[in-house]
Amino acid sequence: MENKSFLITILILLLAGLAAAAVASRKAPEVVETNLENIPMQIGDYGGTNDVFEQSVYDELNADKHVYRHYQSSDDRVVHLYIGYYGTAKGGRTGHNPYACLPGAGWGIVRDQKVQVNVDYSDGQDRINYTVTRKGDTYNVLLHWYQSSQTAILDSGFERNAHRFVSRIMKNRNDGAFVQVSTQVKEDNIDRAFRNVKSFAEKLLVLLPQYWPLER
Repeated sequence: MENKSFLITILILLLAGLAAAAVASRKAPEVVETNLENIPMQIGDYGGTNDVFEQSVYDELNADKHVYRHYQSSDDRVVHLYIGYYGTAKGGRTGHNPYACLPGAGWGIVRDQKVQVNVDYSDGQDRINYTVTRKGDTYNVLLHWYQSSQTAILDSGFERNAHRFVSRIMKNRNDGAFVQVSTQVKEDNIDRAFRNVKSFAEKLLVLLPQYWPLER
């Protein structure tokens, strides 16, 4: 009986090793269409304009595709959008996040929590990160999350790593995007600003799967 159990254990380990080797030997797919640049310039009541960072920022972020826009509503509400997409060959993620980058730029974090958003393709609701930072008397109201496999909404590094692991084994794909929606206001407008960016983020979440990059 002990010999049989030992042989079964060895067989399981051997099969696991062969599976890991097979996964590691597969060539990572390449991004053939970025698509995210085709996200509409009109989202709800907001009209967008493209913007650019300094080249040093792009070099540091090292994404396969960047989308950086400012959206303004008819009543002058402004929402800033950034999407950085990383294909499977780049590991599907960025090493940068607001918790490191914003304090490094002089913004102090004054609020950080998870909030529910309404998403039709994700059982109706999912969670994303809500962060408020402050510099002087200006407050940055920010929603941010990671998105993968078109419709997977991930609010933490743990979720992201687990999803990447499963996707790489099952689909040979673990591409993903960091998505950030923000606006800057004075302290007495934080709650209203949150409602605005949340409404915009929910509209964006509906659009993202339709404009997801293509890998082969």
